[in-house]
Amino acid sequence: MKKLIILAVLAVSVLGVKAQSRKHVANFSLFQQYFNPALTGYEGSMAKSFYRNQWTGFEGAPNTIFASAELDLADMADWRSSDVLRTERQDRYDRHAGAKHAFGIAVLHDVFGPFNESQVQLSYGSRIRLSKSLSLRWGGALAYTAMRLDGNKLTVDQENDAEYQDFLGRSNRMGKLDVNLGLMLTSENYYLGYAIQDITQDGIVASGDDFVEGMFQRQHVVQAGYRTALSDQFGLVANAMYRSDAAVKESMEGQVKAVYQNNFWAGGGYRKDLAYSVTAGVRLDQLKIGYVYEVPSGDATYISRGTNEISITYNLIPAKHPKYSRQVTMW
Repeated sequence: MKKLIILAVLAVSVLGVKAQSRKHVANFSLFQQYFNPALTGYEGSMAKSFYRNQWTGFEGAPNTIFASAELDLADMADWRSSDVLRTERQDRYDRHAGAKHAFGIAVLHDVFGPFNESQVQLSYGSRIRLSKSLSLRWGGALAYTAMRLDGNKLTVDQENDAEYQDFLGRSNRMGKLDVNLGLMLTSENYYLGYAIQDITQDGIVASGDDFVEGMFQRQHVVQAGYRTALSDQFGLVANAMYRSDAAVKESMEGQVKAVYQNNFWAGGGYRKDLAYSVTAGVRLDQLKIGYVYEVPSGDATYISRGTNEISITYNLIPAKHPKYSRQVTMW
């Protein structure tokens, strides 16, 4: 019972519903299009997924499942002519040339105590070539969110508290449709951009109960990444993200990875006042598998539970990646 009461307090506090509405992904560099639709198809035609088990062992703790697919029309054109995409410097596929359009779909499902949330995003990205190595990308996404509060799982300190009487013992539902927009400068070795999520806040179309009234705020997202070769076999990759809204204020996180032969990586990350993380992964031809373990810090240390996150990405079209060259081909 004590755990359920604590969970209910978390769920209705800033560190509960509002904080959990801001989805954290430790390997955020692998799922860039979820935060900025301008990056749809940035790494090519891909299928991606992750599973995140937050605060392992804590009853009712957040569990998140994500899956997406992206299709870059430039990939399709190059694949038809060569049967394989090449990333070597000689005779390599140039992602800044060719078709300028990409499409994506992403589905996220999150469970947190009595709360159940599902999201669907339909995204589009386009690019303008500014120079031989630099492109300006822009994109938009229609984002639908459905939430459910199971009042049978909600436990409060005072059973007669009028604030919760409309929610206890019944199923509460809501849904809303909103828009995300983004801009991004991209090159072979870096990217920098800005996005706005939930532009209208309350949704273009909204329906259902008002148990999450005021939870969704317009969110500003800044992303940046840089990668460089240190030798013929080793490389370094750094990614960072900043997010801010009126409800949860700001959050910042970064990750640094060492890459070996474009097939293995290991590194660490930090989310301001919330967590430290370690990560490792492997690429097997078209498949990449990664793992992250997070340790709470700062404002989250009282939880004292770690977080596991497993990610899988798959190139839908065969691609060749150099093992011995001064080029890094992963983020």
